[in-house]
Amino acid sequence: MKKYKTILSMNKRFIYIYKILIFLLFITFKSYCQPKDNFDKVIKFEITDYKNLKNWAAHPWKKDNADSIPKDLINIETKDSIADVFFIHPTTYTQKDYKEWNADLNDEKLNLNTDNTTILYQASVFNKSCRVFAPRYRQAHINAFYINQDTASEYFDIAYNDIKNAFEYYLENYNNGRPIIIASHSQGTKHAGRLLKEFFENKPLYKQLICAYIIGMPIPENYFTSIPPCGDANQTGCFVGWRTYKEGYTPEFVKNEKFKCIVVNPLSWKLSDDQVSIKMNHGGVLKNFNKIVPKVVDAKISGNILWSCKPDVFGKIFFTAKNFHIGDINLFYMNIRENVDVRIKSYMATYKP
Repeated sequence: MKKYKTILSMNKRFIYIYKILIFLLFITFKSYCQPKDNFDKVIKFEITDYKNLKNWAAHPWKKDNADSIPKDLINIETKDSIADVFFIHPTTYTQKDYKEWNADLNDEKLNLNTDNTTILYQASVFNKSCRVFAPRYRQAHINAFYINQDTASEYFDIAYNDIKNAFEYYLENYNNGRPIIIASHSQGTKHAGRLLKEFFENKPLYKQLICAYIIGMPIPENYFTSIPPCGDANQTGCFVGWRTYKEGYTPEFVKNEKFKCIVVNPLSWKLSDDQVSIKMNHGGVLKNFNKIVPKVVDAKISGNILWSCKPDVFGKIFFTAKNFHIGDINLFYMNIRENVDVRIKSYMATYKP
């Protein structure tokens, strides 16, 4: 009997210890699995500090490549900054050996690449007439455009979250009722569309919108309910957009689009599909930023895209590209630069604070 009681007691202790072990394993497993997901979300959706100028690729309070002016324009232009441009740069996070879907804001190599490309060749187009604000953001990797978009939406949301926070910081600390231009290219345009819907469309802030230059992505004709496409060079409170390809070439994915896009011709600033002569191109900036290249391309709207001739530059016989996406802005650099000035003056002529 005593032996039996001893065995029973041992069994009870074993069962008790077993239950404790199971409980501890459960807690360990739970803490191992759940916080990891939560940790990722905390890291991904943490608020970037836009008080820190390091988190701006371009900002009026610091010297950056958005301040650059081609040598041809020095001592010719008179600068003004009555308006602000909030510029959202395109994808520069394209490296093949990436480990994360969203860029690290502290990646100095990536930041330098951004500054020496899109900030120099694109954001600078606005510096004659505007203060330039261009936030760094946790952009989605280029491959996010080529995977299942339900999955990719998380990565684009992370990027947009930074854009939104940067814009809110800009409004609270720098805007002070000044007129605004929203400008973007490629991935930046994906985010700019959301920003315009959230902050401008049917909102009080719309009265401060001069124009949205949202370039390099398709803009369906019914994307906005109350922000119209620009129909001429003077219109304000509107948007322009285009995607540039070699004349005669339409990519398959464009052919398969089931919607009509808004395309504005940057040489005429009209929606008509008339061919606009290369003579109307007042100059682009190519690899050598310091030089304005006049009459570089013509432009014609063809369906959902913009067609241009092969750039008329030295060595063009060796230029075989058909997709001019990378040149959406700098091929029309001077026309955009001049148009920004025109629209600001048109806006100010009727502006009522």
